[in-house]
Amino acid sequence: MRNAPKSSGRSWQPQVSPGLVRVFAAYSRRYLGRNFHTLRILKSGLPPHDPTRPLVIYLNHAAWWDPLVCLLLSREFFPRRTSYAAMDAAMLKRYGFFKWLGFFGVERNEPGAGRGFLRITRALLASAQNAVWLTPQGRFVDVRERPLRLQNGVGALAARHLETTFVPLAIEYTFWTEQRPEILVSFGEPIVPRACPARTRSAWALEFADALETTQDELAARSCLRHDADWMTLNRGVTIAGGLRGAWRWLWAHAFGGRSAARRHPEASS
Repeated sequence: MRNAPKSSGRSWQPQVSPGLVRVFAAYSRRYLGRNFHTLRILKSGLPPHDPTRPLVIYLNHAAWWDPLVCLLLSREFFPRRTSYAAMDAAMLKRYGFFKWLGFFGVERNEPGAGRGFLRITRALLASAQNAVWLTPQGRFVDVRERPLRLQNGVGALAARHLETTFVPLAIEYTFWTEQRPEILVSFGEPIVPRACPARTRSAWALEFADALETTQDELAARSCLRHDADWMTLNRGVTIAGGLRGAWRWLWAHAFGGRSAARRHPEASS
């Protein structure tokens, strides 16, 4: 499998294998199901639908699970689009098959890396059939960190692609009442830069950070409530039942006051 060619005046674009994407999406769905109780999306945070514009989805970078989650979201909500994402060039070289899933390499610590990223991304955004998924925090960041700070690359895209739709995506991994954690996601309000054509890339980065922070805060507030009616389940893992779970319920009830304890803690008897 060849490495991505060097740019020679024309913007190189990653090649996507639809068959490999389908296989890897099926694998990701099973893999997430083995490690998480559910993948849920906030009903009030469903993504916009506008097939006439290219799309940039930018998200907080909570964990290394993010690409698998985004792959399932892309299959669920944007099946007619071809999705792309940036990846550290060294990792892409090591795991070359990711090139066929729509990933393109970025030399994060090399001079001119930003120009290479913009060159490829701008070429992708020339088509309304494409979606580009970005983690502009540039590193893993705790979901509670405030204020959010985004790199200027996403702002530079907005300053040059006035007709592109930019959508914030909040992701959170948290425990509710099951042994396995939940994956919670929510899309924010779409932003189309043409409304403010004179805004600088730094100003756009601040605008996008505020929008993502608002989306994260709403997701966190709804997560604390734990109301099933607020959520749509996109993927469900196998619930652990039987021996171990039954033993834990018995121990909890008898060690902390019998039936009265079970009533005080309804999740222990659900």
